[in-house]
Amino acid sequence: MRYLISGGGTGGHIFPAVSIANALKELDPEAEILFIGALGRMEMERVPQAGYKIIGLPVRGFNRAQPWKNISVLIDLVKSIRQVRKIIRDFKPNVGVGVGGYASGAAMWAAAKMGIPILLQEQNGFAGVTNKILKNKAAKICVAYEGMEKFFPADKIILTGNPVRQNLTDGIKKDKLKSKNLLIIGGSLGARTINEAVMASLEQLKAKSQELQVVWQTGKVYYDRCKAAWEAAGSPANIECLDFLADMPDRYANADLVISRAGASSISELCLLGKPSILVPSPNVAEDHQTHNALALVNKDAAVLVRDAEAAEKLIPTAIELINDEHRLKTLHTNILQLAQKDSAKRIAEEVIKLARL
Repeated sequence: MRYLISGGGTGGHIFPAVSIANALKELDPEAEILFIGALGRMEMERVPQAGYKIIGLPVRGFNRAQPWKNISVLIDLVKSIRQVRKIIRDFKPNVGVGVGGYASGAAMWAAAKMGIPILLQEQNGFAGVTNKILKNKAAKICVAYEGMEKFFPADKIILTGNPVRQNLTDGIKKDKLKSKNLLIIGGSLGARTINEAVMASLEQLKAKSQELQVVWQTGKVYYDRCKAAWEAAGSPANIECLDFLADMPDRYANADLVISRAGASSISELCLLGKPSILVPSPNVAEDHQTHNALALVNKDAAVLVRDAEAAEKLIPTAIELINDEHRLKTLHTNILQLAQKDSAKRIAEEVIKLARL
């Protein structure tokens, strides 16, 4: 069987795509897999690192602020669709899998037009533009949240959840610590608002040194600034300031409370691990989908929401209060664990293989 997988632009699209490819290989070791991405985007580096071949398209996103600049975007879109048609004629895929992003739109549109069955994977609680455009052409649509009938035909929807990173549940918890452990994560690049909230509260966190340990992952972009602020505060021993966490499973295992953005992959990990969390949705994403992701948990009393605009004032005081409330932490743990979807990548891969066999 031959599988064509397309999507990218952000880690939130790339990671599920690679996870689905890995699951396909486990279920079908003889499978041939080809990725299609967008030239210049991070998938052109990350996918080969994962061991898969990828072809890049000149496709780009539309400029909503300056529509008159979209003529060249349309020209590149037409070029991309022509290129995909040639790729499909050469590769002859049995199924196309789209995970969202510019390249996914061009690739899955062309595949469907050429009679290739396509499966879409939607990571967020508010469907992305690409998947909404392709919904009528898809044979199946795998989603991570309930209630997605408002975006997609109900008879095509399969609730699978989002794939999470491998070995995530293998983390080793240290012997019971005397102090509580607060994990603050901002993604590989970092989250400006979260970092600024921590920098503004370093003295407050430092004063809790006997009862609170803080793991502060700043992201690479903000690390130098955050490290300087940490040093200016006297390099408090109860606060670890790191740009990247190579031992993420262990960090998760030891966390009593997690502060995070509300990206689809992060939320799926928190659900699977049952971690009480404070979610700070990024306002800089399409359709404000991180707020929709967060509210899906908050409305079930499975997480706490602090809005980005209020983070500087409220985030750390909320965290300090919550981490010392054992009853509230237990409630959040119980409720978020009930929202977990296990073996998501395998379940999506099984649906892909069903389509291939048809």
